[in-house]
Amino acid sequence: MNDLYRHGTGNVLVERHEHGVLLITINRPAQYNALTLPMFEELNQVWADVERDDQTRVVVVTGAGKAFCTGMDVALPDPTREEALAMLETERKRIATVLRIEKPIISAINGPAVGYGLSTALLADISVAADDAVLMEGHTKVGVTAGDHAALIWPLLVGMAKTKYYVLTSEQLTGAEAERIGLVSLSVPREQVLPRALEIASGLARGPQQALRFTKRALNAWLTNALPQHELSGALEILDFGGADYAEARQAFREKRPVDFPSARIADAPANQA
Repeated sequence: MNDLYRHGTGNVLVERHEHGVLLITINRPAQYNALTLPMFEELNQVWADVERDDQTRVVVVTGAGKAFCTGMDVALPDPTREEALAMLETERKRIATVLRIEKPIISAINGPAVGYGLSTALLADISVAADDAVLMEGHTKVGVTAGDHAALIWPLLVGMAKTKYYVLTSEQLTGAEAERIGLVSLSVPREQVLPRALEIASGLARGPQQALRFTKRALNAWLTNALPQHELSGALEILDFGGADYAEARQAFREKRPVDFPSARIADAPANQA
């Protein structure tokens, strides 16, 4: 078991706390913990290690600095078709592993959580968000299908009406509003986020381990039964990576200007132009 968590590059930190609590920190604070392509696989390996780690009872995941995780780093070069397909498989494995892990997972959402970051935050069993943290699903804002987690868990958390509103519009919401509508478990002042998450983790780590794990397994049946929906949304997202809307969104980000989606230009053409 000594080889666990030894495959990283410093972008993902793992720290053991007392009572079997494991703290995972996404560590690119200067980039608001946005992920490079290798980090997707690195995080997959960390979750695989968590599943087979006999020393860990409860996991807390957070972000370094002012952010939780803002998803894929859109400042990096566009992924190739092969990289996009590999990402789809990586995501499929990540979701399946996180849902299969019997140990309770707690997210400490200390700041912005977008895309993959919000997926990691919401797929935790308990989520503790900063009152002023910015949460945004975000995929449609860059011209791709919401494929990380939205079809899987949002309807269970907040119902279909709220899901469609926030996922289709990519509108931001605060941690306090997310708690109000049931998207996260708790919202607390920013400085209390990690201490509160670790406090909850410590309590669970000293609780009845089999009962906690069996309860999580039973509750997660709601999510594992919906995995085909997640795989569909993920596949559609990867298809969108090759589209003109995504290319325009990436270019607009680099040029620091509003996005002018090609598909919206076609839709807005005058009705008398055949």
